[in-house]
Amino acid sequence: MSTPRRIVIAGGGTAGWMAAAAMARTLGRAVTVTLVESDAIGTIGVGESTIPPIITFNRLLGINEAEFMAATQATFKLGIQFDGWKGPEDRYFHSFGLTGKDHWAAGFQHFWLDGLRRGHDAPYDDYCLELIAAREGRFAHLPDERMNYAYQLDSTLYGRFLRGMAEGDGVTRIEGRIAEVALNPDSGDIAALVLDDGRRVEGDLFLDCTGFRALLIDRALHVGFDDWSHYLPCDAAVAVQTESVRPPVPYTRAIAHEAGWQWRIPLQHRAGNGIVYCSRYMDHDAARERLLSTVEGQVLTEPNMLRFQTGARRKQWHRNCIAVGLSGGFLEPLESTSIHLIQRAILRLIRLLPGGPISAYDVAEFNDQQMTDMLQIRDFLILHYKVHERRDSAFWRQCADMEVPDSLAHRIALFRETGRVFRRNDELFAENSWVQVMMGQGIKPESHHPITARLSDEELDRLLTTLRQNIATTVRGLPPHADYVAHHCGTAA
Repeated sequence: MSTPRRIVIAGGGTAGWMAAAAMARTLGRAVTVTLVESDAIGTIGVGESTIPPIITFNRLLGINEAEFMAATQATFKLGIQFDGWKGPEDRYFHSFGLTGKDHWAAGFQHFWLDGLRRGHDAPYDDYCLELIAAREGRFAHLPDERMNYAYQLDSTLYGRFLRGMAEGDGVTRIEGRIAEVALNPDSGDIAALVLDDGRRVEGDLFLDCTGFRALLIDRALHVGFDDWSHYLPCDAAVAVQTESVRPPVPYTRAIAHEAGWQWRIPLQHRAGNGIVYCSRYMDHDAARERLLSTVEGQVLTEPNMLRFQTGARRKQWHRNCIAVGLSGGFLEPLESTSIHLIQRAILRLIRLLPGGPISAYDVAEFNDQQMTDMLQIRDFLILHYKVHERRDSAFWRQCADMEVPDSLAHRIALFRETGRVFRRNDELFAENSWVQVMMGQGIKPESHHPITARLSDEELDRLLTTLRQNIATTVRGLPPHADYVAHHCGTAA
C-alpha cells in the first residue's frame, strides 16, 4: 500500500476491539483505524467461554497471558461438561485434548473399541489428560505445551483490555451513535457513517461490529440471511452474574433442561450463568424463574433477556463492508465458538486485505471460507440436539425427529457403522471432538478398523494400561486449578 488505508469499525464490544487491536498491532502504519461506538449502547456480554485458538490470537498480538488473565478475571478451561444431554441423568465431557494415541491408519477410538471386545472396561475418558485434569480440578502449564486449554473470561473486561492496547497503537475512538450509513450514489459502497450530531466518519473499508442490529451489512446493504432455526430451535436466552461460592473449576458446564440448556462459567471474581431455550416450549418468565432458582451464590446483576435467530448472512463481505461477530450471524454459545468466529474473520481479513482496489476474488474467497466455517460449526452444534436418548419433553422429541443436513447425516452414519471420523481441511473441531460428542450423546460404533488386530492381547493391554497410568501420574502432579490461577494471574476480588 502506497498510502494508508482508512478502516472504520462500527461498534465496540468484544468484536470491535478485537478487530481494532489486531489490525493496529499487525498492520501498523499501513492503515489508519477508527472505531465508532456509544457508551449508551451496552454490550451483550454473553461470550465468556472460549476455545484454544484464542491463545494463538493473543500471542499474535504479543499479549502477556498473566496480565491478560488478571485484567479479564480469567480462569483456565480444559473443556465442557455436558449434563443431561444423552439422557436426563447422563453426563459426558468434551475436552480440548487428544485421547489416547492415534495410529496413522486409525484413530485411538478403534483400539479402545477393540479393547472393550477383548475385556478391557476402562472408559474412553480415562485416556485424555485434559479431561481427567478437569474432573480432578487441576491445571498447570506443561512442557511442550502438552496441556491444551482456553480461557473462561469476562468478555466486557476483555474488550476494555483490548481497547487500551488498540488506543496505545494509534486507534482513534469516536464516541457517538450512528444515525445513518451513507452510501456512494454511484458505486453503492459505504461512504461514511453519519453520527446523530451530524459528524461524518469516512473510510475505505468498514467493519460492521454492531451485533444483532447489523446496521451496515444488513440495514444498509441488505445482503440477506440464511435462517438455521429449523436445525437449532433455541431462540432466546437469559443471562445473569452471581458471586462465586467455591473455587473455580477448569471447565464450563452445559446443563440440559426440558426446553434447552443452561451454562455455568466460573471466573476469578464471579460466575457467569445463563439459560438458553426455545420460546415455543418455554416462555420468558418460566426461563427466568428456572435460571434464578438453579444458580449458585448471590445474584449480582439484573437478568438480561436476549432474543436471537440462528443463521448467517449470505455474504460476510459485501462491497466495502465486512461483518465481524454477531452482525455476520449467530450460532448459539453451546460450544463457545462466538469469539472464535470473530477471531477467524479478523485474521482472514488481514490476510486478504486489498493492496489496491477491492478484488472480487478476495471477497469471494473470504465469503466462501467464512461460510464453510459456520456450516461446519453449525453441523457440530446440531449433533448435540439430534443424537440423544431423551424423549421426556416435546422439545427433545422435536430435535430427535428433525431432518439434518446431509453433511451431518453422513458423519453420523459413518461413525455409527465404522467408528471413523475425518477432519475436513482446517475445520475447527478435530476428530477427537466429534468422537467425544458422538459417543457422549449415545452412539456406539458397530465396528472398528482391522488394524487393531495387529496387536496381541498383551500388546494392547500394555498400550492401554501405559496410557492410563501416564495420564494418572501426570494429573496427580498438577496443582489445584484455583491455586495455580491465584499464583499465575490472581487478582484481589
